[in-house]
Amino acid sequence: MSLLGNILWLIFGGLVAGLGYIIGGLLLCLTVVGIPFGLQSIKLGVATFAPFGKEVVEGNQANSPLRVLFNIIWIILFGWEIVVAHLFSAGLLAITVVGIPFALQHIKLIPLALLPFGRELR
Repeated sequence: MSLLGNILWLIFGGLVAGLGYIIGGLLLCLTVVGIPFGLQSIKLGVATFAPFGKEVVEGNQANSPLRVLFNIIWIILFGWEIVVAHLFSAGLLAITVVGIPFALQHIKLIPLALLPFGRELR
């Protein structure tokens, strides 16, 4: 069932969202300071391609001081805009009964979009 969900997800916007993350990540990687943030954006893009059947998992050192600092910088510069986009998309999709599973996937991606350092979608 998750395979069908992922295929429909890609057709109806997941591919565009994932490519947006990846292109943004590649642009961030053009600067030395942006490389850690670019890599996280690329990770989010790959995770966005197939969110059905997966869950957000926190790593062993997810709350180390450096990752907390990077997450704070991420929230200020990028994270809140991405969260608003996921909430808006989830709200639009939740209006219809058919869109509810896709809205739930957007809601699932919010913690990863807000705090990407030390977390991943498995």
